[in-house]
Amino acid sequence: MLAARVYGKEDLRLEDVARPKVDSPTDVIIKVKMVGICGSDNHIYHGENPFVVLPRVMGHEIVGEVVELGSQVADLALGDHVVVEQISYCGKCYACRQGMPNVCSHLEALGVHKDGGMQEYLKITPMQAHKINKDIPWSTAVLAEPYTIAGNSTTRGQVTVGKTLLIQGAGTIGLLTLRMAKAKGATVMITDIDDDKLAFAKANGADEIVNTQKEDLQQRVSAWTDGEMANVIIDAVGLPQTFEQCFNLISVAGAIVPLGMSEKCSQIPQKPIMQKALTIYGSRMQSYQFEPVIKALESGLLGDDGVVNQKFNIKDIQAAFDLMNNHPEQARKIVLTFD
Repeated sequence: MLAARVYGKEDLRLEDVARPKVDSPTDVIIKVKMVGICGSDNHIYHGENPFVVLPRVMGHEIVGEVVELGSQVADLALGDHVVVEQISYCGKCYACRQGMPNVCSHLEALGVHKDGGMQEYLKITPMQAHKINKDIPWSTAVLAEPYTIAGNSTTRGQVTVGKTLLIQGAGTIGLLTLRMAKAKGATVMITDIDDDKLAFAKANGADEIVNTQKEDLQQRVSAWTDGEMANVIIDAVGLPQTFEQCFNLISVAGAIVPLGMSEKCSQIPQKPIMQKALTIYGSRMQSYQFEPVIKALESGLLGDDGVVNQKFNIKDIQAAFDLMNNHPEQARKIVLTFD
């Protein structure tokens, strides 16, 4: 079978590898139908992901069909459509006992610590396989994992009805966070430097849009909230300067959720944290978000609606990464197919 493996910085190779086999009574083998290319995959491609172990088959936004099962797998059947949860965890460490397996001491993530979904077949555990209605198109189901990122960050930031949320960045995660926040009843402003992205965000429910190259964001937030400032900020840009800016844009008793993985330092004074009694929530991947996201997809509360706009066969994976890097304005969400 074909697999796309990264060996080093911009060293992506399409290889013929052995198809996985059922070795354990609890093994699940799926035929991968579609896998999304995430920004974190692009960081791996460029040698900028601090968590990855190389060489590695990337891909953690995975959907597929069950084709083989171990003898002890009871709640799945051949032909089931599944969304794959990318993490495995011990269930016993302090993080797991706190309900946060996404930061388990023994965490392993597909596409980072273990080979992921950019291959034709994948072996997973039953707890990683979440069934989804077969009526849901693969191009919608493939958004389940990135929607869990939105679900986790809005849960961490306590986004609820009546709160004002500022999302910095109208890329894929920013857009899906917008949709998740609107489903939870928040009023949302979203920022970017690309007018086309902002127009798409407006069409997808944003109450306010701001091009930060053309307008003063602090003035806009103040006018939007009658001087209160945003109750919650989710920084989906992840630059030191966007994180620093949050502290001038947040209300008293507010919550800030940074989603970036930059190792560069930000200059943050203690005063606004103390004076405003702020809470800063880290949000890594997701904890227990797959089932509610899948139910929302199945009910139509969440959907695709044009987010997935570029599809490439696995054989053309290099072209997919070239598009992502050379013409990012053309790619809201790029997915790989295997048919």
